[in-house]
Amino acid sequence: MRRLTGFLGAAVLAAGLVASAAGPARAWDHSGSENSHHEENAHHESHDSENEHHDSHHGFHFGPVVVHQGESIQAAIDAADPGATIIVKSGTYAEHLVITKTIKLLSWGATLTPPAGAAAPTPCSGTDLGEDGICIAGVFTVSPEGEVTVTHPVDHVVVAGFHIVGFAGSGINQIGGQDSTFVGNRAEDNDEYGIAAFSSNGTTEAFNTATGSNEAGFYIGDSHPADARLFANRASDNGIGFFVRNADHVSIWVNRSSANCAGMLFLADAPGPAGDIDAEWNAISDNTKACPPEEGPPFSGIGIAISGAHDVTVKHNWITGNVASGPSFASGGVVLARLDPTGTAPMDNTVQRNLIKHNDPDINWDGTGTGNVLQPNWCETSIPDGLCNHDV
Repeated sequence: MRRLTGFLGAAVLAAGLVASAAGPARAWDHSGSENSHHEENAHHESHDSENEHHDSHHGFHFGPVVVHQGESIQAAIDAADPGATIIVKSGTYAEHLVITKTIKLLSWGATLTPPAGAAAPTPCSGTDLGEDGICIAGVFTVSPEGEVTVTHPVDHVVVAGFHIVGFAGSGINQIGGQDSTFVGNRAEDNDEYGIAAFSSNGTTEAFNTATGSNEAGFYIGDSHPADARLFANRASDNGIGFFVRNADHVSIWVNRSSANCAGMLFLADAPGPAGDIDAEWNAISDNTKACPPEEGPPFSGIGIAISGAHDVTVKHNWITGNVASGPSFASGGVVLARLDPTGTAPMDNTVQRNLIKHNDPDINWDGTGTGNVLQPNWCETSIPDGLCNHDV
């Protein structure tokens, strides 16, 4: 896979307050002249006008911008003040979107598809064509070695309720974000990632679906610390369901990952460390798809792989039916292994109190690393023998 080792029920949606103000009604007497309230109301009107000017001057927003089908979402983003809320009505919008300021972009049924013709470069693509559905970017520089340094993150971006389908890049691609929230989106059949956050901090991804991504459905990378939270998402038919690479401090709770080549992969040495990851209460099943080698070994039949990562906690997960259908550097319900024989060994990881059954094998450890605790779990087969027991 090109970036495996290379560079880079109900949800509560965050929304802005919608306020409206009605002007004071004038009362008239039967003679046609205003009554004694006129002077007072006129004073209030003047005061309200002053307040409206004052509020506008200080950037207060009294209502969202609404985009209808046939209108441009990007034009609304460009015209909006930082902190604005943009509501996109149902319909299909053929656009690449770029967000570089605090925006709440909300919908319930809008579909985003690639526009006709060549795309323009974006902050997420550098001088290359910007092929992502939504690019969210702070201010950053990239060294000749590809290392990203964020000098001014874009913060508190919200993207909710979009169906993002068929882009040559990623569905949502964030670089240099802080405290962003992606909720209730569906990323489908995008060539790279479904929803990805590079060099970002405080990302929340909840109640999203990612399917048909060649790379990973959900990705957190190049972030120290990431402080990312992935909750109640679903990943299927991707290369990797959930992928954490060169990042730490990530929580992955109550997600579902199935029909991928690997359900979850926590990868170090690509290029830096990965760890301090908490994966609990997830359902990881039937990841039998086969991925061919692309700048890394082939892989298939992996539930959760901890490759060189440290301090990963895997507890209370349901891990079943992960069997390889093609060549793989390793396979099994839970795999602890070096991706490269000379790479970093998995260290100080805890795998306990999971149901790990009907995998091939249930637990697969290459024996490298120290401080790894792999018992107790409900499982039946392991490499080496003896890692499974029922005393949980």
